[in-house]
Amino acid sequence: MHKIKISSTIIIFFFLLVGTSVVKNKTRETEKKIYNIIEKVNYLEKDVNETELDYSYLTSPMMIEQKIENLDRNNYIIMDHSKIFIDISSFKNINNKFVTQELINEKKIQKK
Repeated sequence: MHKIKISSTIIIFFFLLVGTSVVKNKTRETEKKIYNIIEKVNYLEKDVNETELDYSYLTSPMMIEQKIENLDRNNYIIMDHSKIFIDISSFKNINNKFVTQELINEKKIQKK
């Protein structure tokens, strides 16, 4: 009788232990899925908010008029497209060309 109680207790403990592990793993997977969905929702909400803000800002005639007035007051100078750099490598390339040209010009001056 004593062995039956011990063996039944061990079997019940084993099933509860395995059951707990299974439930814990399923819960962890579900939490990861929920977290990923929440991240996607937050990104989309942010995107929607920015889009709404852009739309309301850009479609407002009052804002456009204010921007035009500010441009006139501040005397902005239009930049050439050649002065706008997409990334640092294009800036370095142009800078290297200028330095090389300056060195060539200095050599020409020294030869004279």
